[in-house]
Amino acid sequence: MTRRDGLGTDLTDKSLLVTGGGTGIGASTAIAAARVGMRLMITGRRVEPLERTAARIADEGGVCEVFVGDVTDAGANEAMVDETVSRFGAIDAVFANAGYGIEKPVVEATGEEIRRIFDVNLVSAVDLLRVSALRMLDAGRPGHLLGCASILGKFTMPDYGLYSSTKAALTHVCRSMRCELDGTGIAVSSVHPVTTKTEFFEVAGRESGDRHGPVLRADGTPTHAPKIFVQPPERVADAVIRCLRRPRAEVWTTFTGRLACGIFELLPPIYDMVLRSEIRRKKRESTTS
Repeated sequence: MTRRDGLGTDLTDKSLLVTGGGTGIGASTAIAAARVGMRLMITGRRVEPLERTAARIADEGGVCEVFVGDVTDAGANEAMVDETVSRFGAIDAVFANAGYGIEKPVVEATGEEIRRIFDVNLVSAVDLLRVSALRMLDAGRPGHLLGCASILGKFTMPDYGLYSSTKAALTHVCRSMRCELDGTGIAVSSVHPVTTKTEFFEVAGRESGDRHGPVLRADGTPTHAPKIFVQPPERVADAVIRCLRRPRAEVWTTFTGRLACGIFELLPPIYDMVLRSEIRRKKRESTTS
């Protein structure tokens, strides 16, 4: 039986696989998980960020292994899961976190850009959750699957139609898997951060080009969101750890963001008004930058 304390399930010595674990939300989650006693397997395409995160965890007395690979490569997810089981004896939890953004009107995106963002943000994430679930079922042990969606998985914003649609689809997949796996001991959760100050938006800027204005303000905060809705990745990481302790369907880091999603869903005219206001704001910032 899994031991519980006042905080929920004891995570000590549980294994956690985190894709995109070298930077941003992935790195912060890995560090936070190691601090509560979890054993980490972090993956990504770039070895240097992964090794920095692993070194920080090791310096704090934690256990972290590194797997370098691209989640879109054939067989990559199976290899990551196999490596986690090989190193730790089992896979207890998975955080499908790898992804990137593009800030561009849908009509200006190329077919290659559309296919790539869906392949990275959605197809590879769903495949990882599927592969991990099968491994947990075969082993006959409980587990926890988490997909990093977004607040934009609940609504969209101008120039973020492609990104938000990948996150909306991932949200639906997590919801469906949660029902399909009910009774197996495998929990499934979707994570919905608001704007998080990471290198995500620098990547989005490179992917999008500069014709739509700067993606980041001078202080490093993203131009598409009011500063009061920009959070550090550590806040998301803490929310993920709470969910690992006490599984829930959706992970939110702000009540205001969740409330806004509900209002937009119930009152579409208000949502349209916000979108039009956002378009005007972006145009103003673009012309004054």
